Amino acid sequence: MNLILQKRLGTFKMIFRQIGGLQIILGYTMALPILISLIYSEYYSALGFLISSLACIIVGFLLYKKIKNTSEPLTHHALIIAAAGWLSIAIMGALPFLIIAYITPVDVAQQFVPAGADYGSSIFFFKNPLHAIFESMSGLTTTGLSMALHVPTIGKGLMFYRSFTQLLGGAGFIVLTLALLGHSSGRIAYMLYGAESTGERLKPTIIQTTRSIWKLYIGMTVFSFIYLVIGTYLILPGYSLTENLFDSINHAMSGQSTGGFSTLESSIASYHSKAMDILYLLPMILGALSLPFYYKVFYEKQFSQFWKNLQTRAIIITSFFGSIILSVMLLKSGIITEPFRIGFFQFISALTTTGWQTTDIHVWDAASIVFIVLAAMVVGGAAGATVGGIKIIRVLLIFKGLFWHINNYFSSENAIKVVKFNDKRLLPDEMNKELANVATFAFVYMLFLIVGTLITYYQMFSGYTLKDALFESASALGTVGLSCGITSPAMSPVLEITYIIQMWAGRLEIIPILILFRTIFLGTKPTVV
Repeated sequence: MNLILQKRLGTFKMIFRQIGGLQIILGYTMALPILISLIYSEYYSALGFLISSLACIIVGFLLYKKIKNTSEPLTHHALIIAAAGWLSIAIMGALPFLIIAYITPVDVAQQFVPAGADYGSSIFFFKNPLHAIFESMSGLTTTGLSMALHVPTIGKGLMFYRSFTQLLGGAGFIVLTLALLGHSSGRIAYMLYGAESTGERLKPTIIQTTRSIWKLYIGMTVFSFIYLVIGTYLILPGYSLTENLFDSINHAMSGQSTGGFSTLESSIASYHSKAMDILYLLPMILGALSLPFYYKVFYEKQFSQFWKNLQTRAIIITSFFGSIILSVMLLKSGIITEPFRIGFFQFISALTTTGWQTTDIHVWDAASIVFIVLAAMVVGGAAGATVGGIKIIRVLLIFKGLFWHINNYFSSENAIKVVKFNDKRLLPDEMNKELANVATFAFVYMLFLIVGTLITYYQMFSGYTLKDALFESASALGTVGLSCGITSPAMSPVLEITYIIQMWAGRLEIIPILILFRTIFLGTKPTVV
């Protein structure tokens, strides 16, 4: 019995120590929003970030520095750490929203509201802890659904923090922690890296790999920032330069992370410009391409990857033809006045799971909504990118497997049925194993989507239909962030919790969440199934 207790204690120590490392990094990252708040003279926001930062750092050091001699993790331990770690940073990441909402006086918050507006500051919605956690989870998972009805009224500090959380969560918070803290054990680093990301090693060690990923990620974000500043200035020369800079840095962070938070009242639609819609297509597509793809292009100078990389090629082709199909469907519906402008922007926003919005999707016809859900939001961008969804490489493998099985009926029984896929040659047993893994994940994903849709249908307000329930659930699970209006501070707590779980599961591709729940209810002992 003592050995069993010691083993369990060692497991708990190992998990909480890793969670402590995440909290330390989260606490330090809150220093930047403090600076932004001070620049804009938002002193209550600065104080809220400071209190939150200290709380995270203290909790983190108590866990990370005080817990020693932890045991080496097994695969399921790494998945548990990933699931529990992400939940912990979402909860602690909600502190700035909650604290700032409580300490900011009404008259100060009202200064964020445009003169003559008939509404108050949305900052006070975050007095509800559940709303604060929702916003934090939406940011860190790069979803983009929001409890802030009028985003500009929460102040520059919180707006920046929202976008910043998406940047942090995009390439992976565990990946960031590994890059900054490092680990004495290569096994721990490798297993945690694989639990959160694709597990593809780009450098001799995992620590070097994580640092290369973040260098590329930040580099692409800086490129998007410069691109948006220049593009906005050329398209809208009368637009305030200070607002241009603030919009661009926030949109660069939320674009590269495919998060979709915006600093504007009505997302990208607030610009009221076709040229601006076109300008914002590139950051969405860049965010949907895999970070290993960028590594091969920029570090290894494999420029042929632009047309040889299967995922990159598939995303470009799908974006083009999917946008045309959606535009034609919107044209046929007769509901949208500019179907091709809306169709192209919204399909790419959905496929890349960015979630920037230029239209009221609630008024769309059912066929257009089902198409964008199944052909874009469920599919998602490239594996190894910051996107949600099933990932386009898995969809391609499913189709490859379908054609392979059909062709097998026309092949000789003695033939060696080698499959060529994504520059790999797979033997039949290997192909069957890959298909089984993908099919299992796709089935579980669709099950989560169906359950979320049904909960939404029975919990949403009147005026919405089943198509809206499907769309909103797909947006949460796919970490897309597009909304037809169901997500709001007035939504049912049951529905809000459902979306929090969906965003959490969608970011980690569901399996770590199931492993965590299985551990909580059944323990880690193997059982017969």
